[in-house]
Amino acid sequence: MAFLIFVAPLAAFLMPSRVVWPYFTGIVLLIIGLAKIIREKVLHAHGIDRAVTFGPLFLALPMGVFGTDHYIAARFVATLVPSWIPGHLFWTYFVGTALIAAALSIILNKYSVLAATLLSAMLFSFILLIHIPTLAANPGNRFLLAVPLRDLSLSGGALACAVSRAETWPARLRSRLTTLLRYMIGIPAAVFGVEHFLHPQYVPVVPLSQLLPPWIPAHLLLAYTMGAVLIVSGLCLIFNWNARAAAAWLGIIVSVVVLLVYLPILIANLSDIANGLNYFADTLAFSGAALLLAGALPKQPYPDA
Repeated sequence: MAFLIFVAPLAAFLMPSRVVWPYFTGIVLLIIGLAKIIREKVLHAHGIDRAVTFGPLFLALPMGVFGTDHYIAARFVATLVPSWIPGHLFWTYFVGTALIAAALSIILNKYSVLAATLLSAMLFSFILLIHIPTLAANPGNRFLLAVPLRDLSLSGGALACAVSRAETWPARLRSRLTTLLRYMIGIPAAVFGVEHFLHPQYVPVVPLSQLLPPWIPAHLLLAYTMGAVLIVSGLCLIFNWNARAAAAWLGIIVSVVVLLVYLPILIANLSDIANGLNYFADTLAFSGAALLLAGALPKQPYPDA
């Protein structure tokens, strides 16, 4: 496995150029983000707050990868645009560009409050325009329920980024938004946790349709442990039981799962973006959303204003 990790970057550049671009975007954003975080934040943070500083990068990097996907698979992505909306290819490229721009803005902290707010609104619009109609047409498909819940949590993560950086917003508004954000991330987490106990054979965290590869050990232990973490943290967020710590630890644990489970899956599927990189990015983004929520939740209650 260690050998594969070292040769993976070289293997990626030996793949067809169309497949390389999402990796290129992700690596560039990772380098920029890590340099900025290490220089400006990590060394000044303490305890779990050090992990919280990675929230913007963990959400933004997947957005950049998904934005690049819109360019390399434009014809396929265009089929997801509702039929009553004209200009499918235009919206495909527009959304791809917006995702990449939002990722850069959040990582560099340039106009990031506006970018994160618009990103949150765009992700929420996907739920209303695409996911809910698709789920309504296929009510028995549980995987189609996971997708809008996933985007709800990512929309919450983007809005949490805006709240944490919008120092000029009134305290009362930020307090009300963080209450909403706890539900936007807590409810999906709890539902995902239940799914882990009902269907432990699938990949952890976001319960999508990919089965856990047989070469990953301890399937049941992984599924049930992650299910318990998701349920407990989700309930803590919903009922505001030490919510900041719950969000931070949820983000930390999910990021560990990304490294131990999804990185090997990515390496095993380097040229298969849909079943490798995109699953890695999905789960990393969920981790980022939880960490961003922890960053938005105050250590002390917001004062009335």
